[in-house]
Amino acid sequence: MALDLNHKSILLTGGTGSFGKQFVQLVLDRYPQVKRLVVFSRDELKQYEMAQQFPQSKYPAMRYFIGDVRDAERMKRACEGIDIIVHAAALKQVPAAEYNPMECIKTNIFGAENVINAALDCGVKDVVALSTDKAAAPINLYGATKLCSDKLFVAANNMKGARDLRFSVVRYGNVIGSRGSVVPFFLQERQKGVLPITHPDMTRFNISLEEGVDLVLYALEHSWGGEIFVPKIPSYKITELATAIAPNCEQKIVGIRPGEKLHEEMITETDALSTVELEKYYVILPSTPPWSEEEFIQHFGGKRVPLGFHYDSANNTEWLDAEQLREEIRLHVDAEFEA
Repeated sequence: MALDLNHKSILLTGGTGSFGKQFVQLVLDRYPQVKRLVVFSRDELKQYEMAQQFPQSKYPAMRYFIGDVRDAERMKRACEGIDIIVHAAALKQVPAAEYNPMECIKTNIFGAENVINAALDCGVKDVVALSTDKAAAPINLYGATKLCSDKLFVAANNMKGARDLRFSVVRYGNVIGSRGSVVPFFLQERQKGVLPITHPDMTRFNISLEEGVDLVLYALEHSWGGEIFVPKIPSYKITELATAIAPNCEQKIVGIRPGEKLHEEMITETDALSTVELEKYYVILPSTPPWSEEEFIQHFGGKRVPLGFHYDSANNTEWLDAEQLREEIRLHVDAEFEA
């Protein structure tokens, strides 16, 4: 049965971010009879600005709920009558997390636990949490907290008892054009005639906000509980992105920043032992699934990945060159962009 969000109540934590706005737009477009779409976040200014874009007068389902995932009581109150939670709230700036470690832990780990407990207590049916490539073999605190968060959401399926409730996770890399990412930074820096390149061999995965939302919707429709869904997406070299944005700029090598990887990794060799390949996605199965792995594989027409498999941005079969990246930027970031 196809996913139908009409007449459903959805809570979106961290809802004023780049993902949140795209998620709200797509849900309102595709499911005009959605019952409630609750944006839950801390920043009143961002909520005010988002309410100008999605006013309740035009979209009666919209709600704007001030709160912090760190606040268990507020989280529980926000979940009353909610069918689906999409958990996008996080502290995700790597340098800020290194400098303020406990703040990152409180939001990304304790906040995840509060979301889980609220879902268990309030009759929620489905929870999808957003993760990151940095949670695979983490080398910085942000990645480590998101790995903890992933483990919490996967294990939450063991605590649901007789509840009709599924927790799952989606993991993907940098979103093209999202706030704080490299594309808007390069667009700004090109005015100076020099683009700082951390390493000439650095690679990244490429995913659009729309593809990120589609992955969440796929998880909502197909999750059995406890999976980590990973999309099959192309890679690019950071030097190709710089050429795409500013072909006439000097590319100055400045060195890799603390806590940064040369290549993005989404599935490690150890993850691969419990990873299944589907047509558009990989699925990392839980270590103690409450259902049969073989039935899952047969149901979705999947196959186990080979021993030694790993999925990172350097060892990919699909790559974007400078011209393709220009088109991606025009399509997803700035329609009037010209290099």
